[in-house]
Amino acid sequence: MYSYGLLYLPVSTYSLLCASQLAFNAVTSFFINAQKFTALVLNSLVILTISVCLLAINADNEGNPSNNVSRGKYVIGFLCTLGASATYSLLLSLIQFSFDKVIKDESFNTVICMQLYPSIVATCGCIIGLFVSGEWRTLKEEMRDYKTGGVPYVLTLRFTAISWQVSSVGLIGLVFEVSSLFSNVISTLSLPMIPIFAVVFFHDKMNGVKVISLVLAMWGFLSYIYQHYLDNIEANKARKEKGDEILGAITEMC
Repeated sequence: MYSYGLLYLPVSTYSLLCASQLAFNAVTSFFINAQKFTALVLNSLVILTISVCLLAINADNEGNPSNNVSRGKYVIGFLCTLGASATYSLLLSLIQFSFDKVIKDESFNTVICMQLYPSIVATCGCIIGLFVSGEWRTLKEEMRDYKTGGVPYVLTLRFTAISWQVSSVGLIGLVFEVSSLFSNVISTLSLPMIPIFAVVFFHDKMNGVKVISLVLAMWGFLSYIYQHYLDNIEANKARKEKGDEILGAITEMC
């Protein structure tokens, strides 16, 4: 759905719709994971969403042409991107629900299995689709026409696959250790960071909108982290009080 959305929509519209995944995740986390919302958490979600939206709006000012597609395909792209954002958010919440209520295993092996088995199924589906569609016949031609040659083509695909697997394990690990909403916040935080890498590696221009977007993203992220800091203090205080009560009860029994 993300691929069809990117195929049929302008980059700005696509990015704006992708930014809605935080709002979807807030809803699914509230109903599925009993996520508690405080002023700091809501502040973080709103600011991170605005940060991504600024990047999306700025995309039209950088010479990115809109796709010349029919109204029907535009609607399909719109619905696919919106559906992809909602499905991704639901997936994260269901992963957290699985960790908390179904699997109940606190080992890192659980995170690996949660990534490994769906990836195997997805890989099988892609391979079947590749051969059924007949596109496997054009792979040699595609490799030959790659601008930097066949070897860079293979290396690009290989390291892209490895990078996505590492990223997915990291995101699932965050769901496992913290929550699905926290994982989504980190994922959204990475979008305003992209211009920095673009400046370093591709000599892209860093304008004022990108700087503001980055500052807002950091502000939203720090708000969320500060809320976790407050929750941790409260949890430690509660554990200490409970320990004191147990110690007092033991003392009275003696």
